[in-house]
Amino acid sequence: MSNTSAVAQRARAAFDESQKRLSGLGSAAADQARARVLLGIREALAQHYDEIREANRRDVAEASALADAGKLSRQLVSRLDLFAKAGKWESMLQGVEDVARLPSPLDVCTRANRLAEAEGASGTLDLYRVTCPIGVLLCIFEARPEVVVNIASLAIKSGNAAILKGGKESKNSAAVLARCIAQALEHSELSPDLVQTVETRDEIQALLHEDRYIDLVIPRGSNALVRNIQREARMPVMGHADGLCAAYVHEDAVPALAIDTVVDAKVRSTAGMRLADRCRLTTRVRATQSRRSWCTGTTSNRGSGRRSPVR
Repeated sequence: MSNTSAVAQRARAAFDESQKRLSGLGSAAADQARARVLLGIREALAQHYDEIREANRRDVAEASALADAGKLSRQLVSRLDLFAKAGKWESMLQGVEDVARLPSPLDVCTRANRLAEAEGASGTLDLYRVTCPIGVLLCIFEARPEVVVNIASLAIKSGNAAILKGGKESKNSAAVLARCIAQALEHSELSPDLVQTVETRDEIQALLHEDRYIDLVIPRGSNALVRNIQREARMPVMGHADGLCAAYVHEDAVPALAIDTVVDAKVRSTAGMRLADRCRLTTRVRATQSRRSWCTGTTSNRGSGRRSPVR
């Protein structure tokens, strides 16, 4: 058995084992068990702060050298750094805790239909749609080390197993983050193989053929990456579009808060832009505060729930 096949098989076994362990607890108790795992992950990350910071420093230093040589974009280097932007590390930890405290997404009835009424000796026939885990997820993403924690948290909360592959530029950070997650899983009711990582493209190419064990592929990155995954995968792929998203603001929103949110969403990750361009973009967005054109709706739309795009 190849190494990649073993990874996929362990993930499937971990998913099945975790489902069996939690199935007898009831929905509420099972969600509490998953929440305890997530809080354990947050604690493990906080305890290994120095190790994570050193690993991230090595990734950033190596990427910066490549950027100086013209082999890597400055924007990617900026995305790699977990600690340069104030609050980024703390936000990652808080995100794990926030996911832990969310209502359970499982065992929720989202639709109920009566297909047939009782007739004679036959009873009624009711059809229910109830949320459940997907199974084993293969998640492929680019060089943002915090995504390892983000996806692992969401996978555990939703009862899934996950195999993660990040960009090679974040390999040191991702390895330490993955060890922290595994450490928390080892001290929980769940299997330590519930979240695993792989490092190379060759491993991904092999895993895309492991449809016996993997239920869904979720690629996050360029269009070229997504198209390639869709061509190669033997299991369903949750692709995405171009990512050229408009921001919508309701006319009843608080202007200052809306503008700060739009600026943060559209301008904060612009390491590849020239400073003058960033300043012009920020000024243009903020200038809308002085006129109602920041929201193209009129008072006749009030209360209608319509949203208007920020141009």
